Amino acid sequence: MPATVSFTLKQARRLALAAQGFNGRQPPAAIKPVQLNRLIERLGIVQIDSVNALVRSHYLPLFSRLGNYSPDLLDQAAWSQGRRRTLFEYWGHEASLLPLSMYPLMRWRMQRATRGEDIYQQLARFGREQQDTIRRVLASVEELGALGAGSLSTRQERAGPWWDWSAEKHALEWLFATGEVTVAGRRGFERLYDLPERVIPSVILQQPLLSEAEAQRGLLLHAATALGVGTEKDLRDYFRLNPADSRPRLAELVDAGELQTCEVQGWRQPAYCLPEPKVPRKVEASALLSPFDSLIWERSRTERLFDFRYRLEIYTPQDKRVYGYYVLPFLHNERIAARVDLRAERALSRLAVHAVHEEVPGLNEAGMLALAVNLRQMADWLGLERIQLNCQRESAERLRVALARLGGN
Repeated sequence: MPATVSFTLKQARRLALAAQGFNGRQPPAAIKPVQLNRLIERLGIVQIDSVNALVRSHYLPLFSRLGNYSPDLLDQAAWSQGRRRTLFEYWGHEASLLPLSMYPLMRWRMQRATRGEDIYQQLARFGREQQDTIRRVLASVEELGALGAGSLSTRQERAGPWWDWSAEKHALEWLFATGEVTVAGRRGFERLYDLPERVIPSVILQQPLLSEAEAQRGLLLHAATALGVGTEKDLRDYFRLNPADSRPRLAELVDAGELQTCEVQGWRQPAYCLPEPKVPRKVEASALLSPFDSLIWERSRTERLFDFRYRLEIYTPQDKRVYGYYVLPFLHNERIAARVDLRAERALSRLAVHAVHEEVPGLNEAGMLALAVNLRQMADWLGLERIQLNCQRESAERLRVALARLGGN
């Protein structure tokens, strides 16, 4: 068994940032599909979320790392037909986009879903009790091709809350979880479901079925590669594995020499990393982070790594919010140095900054200028002409000065 290695907290941060694609290198001026696909292969997964305060959240992690890329590149990789499709949708972290190469690593999860395991209990009960409806819906997909739930629904009244789905929507979601249908495309944000053999390349579908243990080890290795260093909880959270699955698989990976145990300064739990990790001497990167960015998914890890406590306050009543509705952490070099409450006001062609909060010890002049540059780049990427500062805090005044230095606002 390899000897345990030790990292200072600063070294662990650098490992994590580099593993997540924040390596300080300037991306090319024109981002092409090869750069986008290479990044998603590195991350292994991009979370999908419907919140559209700025832009759908799955577009943001790529902007944070690549800069001004065309969102059409992600649409083509995720939902186009033919060779341009390089991604598929499934339950990875939450609803996620994953590289097609990851499809074989998810089939064990589809098999569990068929048995009603590791899925929402209401959906599992529907799968047990409504097989007639499920088979009817599957037959419609087989006959008609890519379909949205709305085109199959037989209900008369309007849909209500999240779980107030039609029977047909429940059926499609059960079939999606079990792998009997997959997402062929999107109409707006509505999923269009089709048979896997009409969406996923045959060379992927025909790969031998992996055992649960093989697939879980593969996912944990991907997580360790994408995170750089992490505890057992950190690694299993990346692809939402259960502790009963992740713990024995991690032990097997360590025994095989594919992972190495390590210690991180200030962490109570042992951690894991790839053998012979290469720690960057420094990381110079500035980026506004999506609330659903894989760098900060595991909130306790974010606190351990960056001394940064982060909670999404979208569902918090307005009078109880501390920082704002849609707050993006600001990564500057090796710190999460500030947080900014942002909104895209498309009708007015402006990026609204509702609040700016600096973390102790705050941003120096260069850091505040970097934040201004990132906001200007985001506005340009979103096609918004102006940045509107609606915050009265001292931090916002410093940001106003930095934005004025850039000009053209």
